[in-house]
Amino acid sequence: MSENGLVTDVRHVLVLPDRDAAEVVAEELPDRFGVAEEPQLVRDALAGEDDAEDAQWLVVVEDPESRLDPAALDALAAEHEGWLEAP
Repeated sequence: MSENGLVTDVRHVLVLPDRDAAEVVAEELPDRFGVAEEPQLVRDALAGEDDAEDAQWLVVVEDPESRLDPAALDALAAEHEGWLEAP
């Protein structure tokens, strides 16, 4: 909740080097963090690049109750050569 008592939408974005890593991270989220809603996988092409090999993959995790630990999410992404995007 924010200072005014309204629920704020919290979204975590984990950046991974490829689709395989993103899928593995998305599969680990429910077991490690109790994430109920399925994370969204998004291909993020690098600016000016058309080649699929030059794409990063994003795992978008909704956290409406702000209960996920950003440091732990960053550590999970780091295990797969990725990182947690700063809000």
